[in-house]
Amino acid sequence: MKKGTLIFWLVVLALIIAGVGTSVTLNSGPGKLDGFAQCIKDSGTIYYGAFWCPHCQATNKMFGKSKALLPYVECSTPDGKGQTQICKDKGINGYPTWVFPDGSILTGERTLQELADKTACQLPK
Repeated sequence: MKKGTLIFWLVVLALIIAGVGTSVTLNSGPGKLDGFAQCIKDSGTIYYGAFWCPHCQATNKMFGKSKALLPYVECSTPDGKGQTQICKDKGINGYPTWVFPDGSILTGERTLQELADKTACQLPK
């Protein structure tokens, strides 16, 4: 192999490694709504949804990386054609459904402010 070709491939490899390292570093930090999502969970609120639901996907996108901290219960069976028993037992009929400790329920896409109001959790400034 020629010296120039070897140098080219070493540079390409170095750039790939640097790119992967940067990506991992940027994605491993906390989400900007981590505290808010944790507060919702700590409040006893439960978020029921389905992986195929566009409104749930929009809600998850709204929370970004912080969605991992939400008290989420998946209601869809893996094939997307049925509902899990826990959601049947809880009477969940639409997604997303937020059930609060006082027994109140909100369905459909909700704003962060609506969730803050219902849970008394502070939104970050």
